[in-house]
Amino acid sequence: MALLTANNQSMTAITAVPSAVDKGGLILLATETASDDTTLSFTSGIDSSYKEYIFKFIDFNPGTDAKSLTFQGSTNSGSSYGVTATTTWFNAYHAEADGSPAIGYSSSLDLAEATGYQPLGYQTGNGADESQAGTLHLYDPSNTTFVKHFIARASNYRSSDFMEDSFIAGYFNTTSAINAIQFKPESGNFVGTIKLYGVT
Repeated sequence: MALLTANNQSMTAITAVPSAVDKGGLILLATETASDDTTLSFTSGIDSSYKEYIFKFIDFNPGTDAKSLTFQGSTNSGSSYGVTATTTWFNAYHAEADGSPAIGYSSSLDLAEATGYQPLGYQTGNGADESQAGTLHLYDPSNTTFVKHFIARASNYRSSDFMEDSFIAGYFNTTSAINAIQFKPESGNFVGTIKLYGVT
């Protein structure tokens, strides 16, 4: 088999990507900003247009100290939230004081065929410089054959001055279309921005 080679001259000669190559991309569908709100809901734009949707949550800061950002889905365009889900949750963390680095699974933060809201972090601080940011991927939400998978990863500034890297995965155990997603802190209000993208 012949090997393909490239050099600076041949690379600069490329003027277009062949149409058969899937270039991919993010299409911004909505931006919601919380200003001492209790929830942020996305009740439109989640349909069969895309096979994958990405939510980017940016600088979530709870009004009450040590409260996590959570989410849940809806099959009725946001009239109610509480779709049965099963999830996993683990994290890596490290104290600012350079102590207690560890990786661990947290069974208190997962769901097992439950309808509660799924935490995306653990005990986010509400100090002026404390916040959480990350991404949530939702796959093929309009499919009516299979369950609806999701994965999330977040960087979190804990109230106890720990850096936390959270990994969440799971599925909404329904063959109905998921057509709305709601975010909220465990309790109280919050500030922050959440963006919704479709993935081409």
